[in-house]
Amino acid sequence: MDRSDFIEHRRPDGELVGWLRPEGEGFVPVDLLGREHGGAVDWLDGETLLEDLGIRYLADPYVLRLENGTELRVRITEVSTRGIVVKKDDFGAIDAPLVRYELAWPMPPELTPLGDRELPAAW
Repeated sequence: MDRSDFIEHRRPDGELVGWLRPEGEGFVPVDLLGREHGGAVDWLDGETLLEDLGIRYLADPYVLRLENGTELRVRITEVSTRGIVVKKDDFGAIDAPLVRYELAWPMPPELTPLGDRELPAAW
C-alpha cells in the first residue's frame, strides 16, 4: 500500500494512532493495521475517529487462518508498516513455546478479530 500521501495522526502524548489518507475533499482514517474506517470525512472528524478508536484493538485476540485451513487464536505482538507479527495465544503460560507468524501490512484477510466467534474447546 502506497503511504506517500498519508498524514500521521498522534495522540496528545505523541503515540501514533493512525493516518489520514487524503481522498477528494476529505480524509479517510486508517488505523495502525492499515484498515480504512469508513469513507472520506473532514479532517476533524477523521482525527476524532482515530482518537476514539485508539490502539486498544491491538490487545484483542485475533484468529489466524493458516494455509492448511486451521484456525489459530493469536495475539498481535508487533505492528509497523513493514509487517504485523502475531504469536499463538498461550493464555499467559510462561512455559508455552513461542509460536510466531510474520504477516504483511496492511492486515491480510487471513487475520481477523476474534470477536464473538465460537472456537473449538481444544484452543
